[in-house]
Amino acid sequence: MIELEQEDGLWTVTLNRPDKANSLTVAMLERLVEIAEAAGEARALILTGRGKVFSAGADLEAARAGLATSDLWERLSGAIAALPCLTVAALNGTLAGGANGMALACDLRIAVPEAKFFYPVMKLGFLPQPSDPARMAALIGPARTRLILMAGQKITAQEAYDFGLVDRIVPTDQLMETARALVADSVAADPVIAAGIAKLCP
Repeated sequence: MIELEQEDGLWTVTLNRPDKANSLTVAMLERLVEIAEAAGEARALILTGRGKVFSAGADLEAARAGLATSDLWERLSGAIAALPCLTVAALNGTLAGGANGMALACDLRIAVPEAKFFYPVMKLGFLPQPSDPARMAALIGPARTRLILMAGQKITAQEAYDFGLVDRIVPTDQLMETARALVADSVAADPVIAAGIAKLCP
């Protein structure tokens, strides 16, 4: 249910459980962590999903069994954030719950116009993963972070763009083409130079 395609240094990771809104099971999350922790050799990484939803977060049964509070979420976002290459979340649809962490950890986020963004941890009785509020606040500020995490607001792709949560809104049929275009220079560059520039960018 997690697909990995490797081509000329570009790693494309696809969540492939569209019949369940790409909700994540323990096995899926473990596989994502495994890929992210092994991706140091990648020249760029694109994260996307199949269907009309990027991810609904944790699978409900798995969440009730403990996945909602697993340290796998933090391991995943930490591994993505630590990568020396350019990382892009190509959001093919709505992003919800704990799945926000992996997208927030990416360098860039692009989304289709139909995408919505929400993170209803407080309503569900959980704390967000520790790094998620800080990463979100760095992008959109503390008030808008509270709007999502504490006021429980579901925001549109346009609002996400206006806030700075996503960097571009892209037609669905151009999403992956745009993602690949964004990483093309990094894939073609000397990895040492690309990693050096990444370190210089705050």
